[in-house]
Amino acid sequence: MELQDYLRILRKNWILILLLTVLGTSAGFAYSMVSTPSYSASSKVFVSTSGGSSVSELAVGSSFTQQRVKTYADLISTSAVLQPTIESLHLDMSVAQLRGKISASTPLNTSVIDISVSDSDPVFAASLATEAANQLIGVVEDIETTDASEGSPVSLAVVQEAEVPQYPITPNKTLNTALGLLLGLALGVGIALLRATLDTRIRGERDLERLTDAPVLGGIVFDPKAKQRPLIVHEDARSPRAESFRTLRTNLQFLDTERETRSFVITSSVPSEGKSTTAANLAITLADAGARVLLVGADLRRPKMAKYMGIEASVGLTDVLIGRLDLEQAIQRWGHSELHLLPSGSIPPNPSELLGSSRMDELIKQLDARFDVVLYDAPPLLPVTDAAVLAKLVGGAVLIVAAGRTHAPQLDSALQSLETVGAHVSGLVLSMLPSRGPDAYGYGRYGYVYEEERSGK
Repeated sequence: MELQDYLRILRKNWILILLLTVLGTSAGFAYSMVSTPSYSASSKVFVSTSGGSSVSELAVGSSFTQQRVKTYADLISTSAVLQPTIESLHLDMSVAQLRGKISASTPLNTSVIDISVSDSDPVFAASLATEAANQLIGVVEDIETTDASEGSPVSLAVVQEAEVPQYPITPNKTLNTALGLLLGLALGVGIALLRATLDTRIRGERDLERLTDAPVLGGIVFDPKAKQRPLIVHEDARSPRAESFRTLRTNLQFLDTERETRSFVITSSVPSEGKSTTAANLAITLADAGARVLLVGADLRRPKMAKYMGIEASVGLTDVLIGRLDLEQAIQRWGHSELHLLPSGSIPPNPSELLGSSRMDELIKQLDARFDVVLYDAPPLLPVTDAAVLAKLVGGAVLIVAAGRTHAPQLDSALQSLETVGAHVSGLVLSMLPSRGPDAYGYGRYGYVYEEERSGK
């Protein structure tokens, strides 16, 4: 994916990302509010050697002290220091419990021991840090005293008693809130990317380019009232949807220039992708441009063309194929235009056999000779084989793909079915393209002319 794909995903999932970011921020802040505050108090113990008057003796003493300081710091967690501390402060806790609250460290190249205590009670933390320092001094002096008359060779002194802390060290409300925000944002973006990765629906032209090299002829803008007014070119000629069909008509003229005939099967992968309405509106725009056009209702299972065009559907293609009716009697002219219609007629028990018969092959040649453009409104490819069989005879198929509804595996299977029978895919048309939102980019280059006209530019 490229940068614009990531931006589209973020725009599409901005509500989810915002929601999780707010929840993460709220969780971080709530955690800070309900967490028990912890205070830290520290005392400092200075370690020195006794005796020594010359520079060399002082240097040796200093080196000796720094070597011993780390050992003294480790004594802070021993029972020898903690048990007297418990007794001195009259604490109701064990050595193990107290060990978890106290720690000691030694800054590098110094003779100082920092004793730190963390507790929810700031006064107790300060008292414990000071008392532990005093107890450490006594323990060290006892350990280091080998001769009672000479005393201990090292001297420890509390140089800083612990002060009562005014502010807790945890929780850090600002930090926790910021971490919650970042985690919520990262989770939202991660879920958005995961959804995009798992979503196999085709959204635009870039998705089609990943599946096939067939050209994209255009995009049809989504119309929520398409079922009430399927012939939008006839009913609202200045709508964005009507302009989309005129753009499709222009692009269709450049298709399969090596073919002498201008006949195409209009089909789709699955039902309800807009193939019948696309075929009808495209036929009207072609006729408006002066071409002699025939629209054939080749869907012999669930025909819709006659209903959309408002004509009689009792006789048509099936009657011609079985010899019950002459072609001239079955073809109907639509109004005063150059658009002619051949409805499906009665529904036969063997649609695939009829559409793939030699009689159908002969009929296709007759229609190619009589009309400038012939469009066949065929069934979808995946449920039945009718469209694939017919496309092989006609010589070209235009595949309708509903944006946001058709899944990539469905389109791939439809393309494979055409390839299996040796049918040529002339091009693809994106239908139901959104006019707003993050996925609207796909139709922009198809309908911009009309938008400028409406705005008066």
